[in-house]
Amino acid sequence: MRAISEGLRLESNGEIRSTNISPGAVATELTTTITDKDTAAGINQLYAIAIDADAIARAIAYAIEQPGDVDVNEMIIRPTRQEL
Repeated sequence: MRAISEGLRLESNGEIRSTNISPGAVATELTTTITDKDTAAGINQLYAIAIDADAIARAIAYAIEQPGDVDVNEMIIRPTRQEL
């Protein structure tokens, strides 16, 4: 994904901005759909520290709100206590 995004940025001569956002554990309904009990237990433990989806929305808004001469290329957003 990074290579595609960077290629697009370079080939557009500054007319297209691209941002790769890599979220960590985000509180969603995804964990409620896991049917394997062992997997669900492990995921629920990881997602106990999950950040709110609004944090990702704010990051997207930040990237979009930058002036035309600024390109936010990459963001990694995760809970401060997330180890993975």
